[in-house]
Amino acid sequence: MSSAIRDRCKRLVLSDHLLQEVMSRLNADIDKGLHKDTHATATVKCFPTFIQDLPQGTETGKFLALDLGGTNFRVLMIYAGEKFRMEHKTYPISPEIMTGPGEQLFDYIAESLENFVREQKAENEHLPLGFTFSFPVDMMSLTKGVLVRWTKGFKCEGVVGANVVELLQQALVRRSNFPVNVVAILNDTAGCLVSCAYDHKHCKIGVIVGTGFNACYVERTENVSTFENEANKPFVVINTEWGAFGDDGALDFLLTEFDRTIDDRSLNRGQQIYEKMVSGMYMGEIVRLMMEKFTEEGILFNGKGSHQLSTRGIFDTMYISTIEAADVGDISICRNVLYQRLALPHATAQDCIDVRYLCRVVSQRSAHLASAGIATLLNRMDFSIVTVGVDGSVYRYHPYFHHMMLEKIPALISHSKKVNLVLSEDGSGRGAAFVAAVAADELKRKEEKRKQQEEKRKQQEELERQREEKAKAEEAMRQEQTDVISQESQDDSNFSVHIF
Repeated sequence: MSSAIRDRCKRLVLSDHLLQEVMSRLNADIDKGLHKDTHATATVKCFPTFIQDLPQGTETGKFLALDLGGTNFRVLMIYAGEKFRMEHKTYPISPEIMTGPGEQLFDYIAESLENFVREQKAENEHLPLGFTFSFPVDMMSLTKGVLVRWTKGFKCEGVVGANVVELLQQALVRRSNFPVNVVAILNDTAGCLVSCAYDHKHCKIGVIVGTGFNACYVERTENVSTFENEANKPFVVINTEWGAFGDDGALDFLLTEFDRTIDDRSLNRGQQIYEKMVSGMYMGEIVRLMMEKFTEEGILFNGKGSHQLSTRGIFDTMYISTIEAADVGDISICRNVLYQRLALPHATAQDCIDVRYLCRVVSQRSAHLASAGIATLLNRMDFSIVTVGVDGSVYRYHPYFHHMMLEKIPALISHSKKVNLVLSEDGSGRGAAFVAAVAADELKRKEEKRKQQEEKRKQQEELERQREEKAKAEEAMRQEQTDVISQESQDDSNFSVHIF
């Protein structure tokens, strides 16, 4: 690449020293989110998910999952056992349902769920269901999530401020009390962790690097004062919501002019700063802004741009993956993208090399910032082996993202830790079903414990009854003996008087 381009990109190349500073600030913000005294003002909220047990890979049975988060929703059934199988079906949600009464939405979901279960010939079985609900929710328990606000075009009345699990369960009851029990509500990031944990017993972190950017991880309950550990268990899964890291200025020391432009033009200005530096929603636009700026400066495309080059959002992040996937030295793919997408037929071979470099520094910065976040979580843990489940379009489809993270993370953590990165399959679907499996097992254990306690209580009551009856019998016997003695004494007294 040209020296001028390399020089202009220096601020996007992050040293380990800078990444360690990011880690220090993120760790401090995580602590704030976990403690009740500072949670309200924390930028990294660290919400407890109420998930305290992960699947062991030994779960067996049928488990349902419902994935609602857009203009379609999915219903899935997991068949777990010696042979794993998953059946699923997608159902569209019409604009009328998306903006109609909330009861109508949940009745439609319940109807679709019933039809799917009947197709699986499982309508007579009492099945547990995990509900992935990808909207802002205030979690109160594993089965209580109150909708804070609708997003993604939904405006159903009567749902904001309500427990969505209860609304779904009520809709199922209206369908002749259809035998499905909603045992858990979760988000896709928690599902990512749980789905991976089913196949990898050391999985303690789940990360989404796609359109959004978030992470869940296993934290010791003693470190989470916002969580009432009623079950007295050692761990709880935390939903960091770390995309908001930097909203208080903590990342200002890294922001470039291009990051500031992205934020200024966004719908949520001043929010989700960390996410805007990492996620796939913004990477392509950052590269476009750089190309536009460097063209104006005359160091790219000989200073000659195009209307398309100046069009916001035209350069999708997928083009970064496409350009970087080409063999080194092969400029044909990059040239084709510049010509077809940005109307730059005059791009030279050097321009193509420079554009590829822009794509690389942006994707590398994203991977390294994501690595810094993961390393922060790893350094909080005392596990010697940790598997990180990762999902999302950027991680899945960028040709080198996995390798860049795998190379960077070890440089930022203790050398005694062993880390594996694996693709987590379908967290919002498969993960939700496994959460249902674990939650159902927990409910069974609680029910068995309740029955044992009830049986013990009955036994104790019976023993107490027997003791009381025995005590009464003994008291009656004593009273009878007392009466006999009293009567004999009276008889003796009367006899003495008669003789006298």
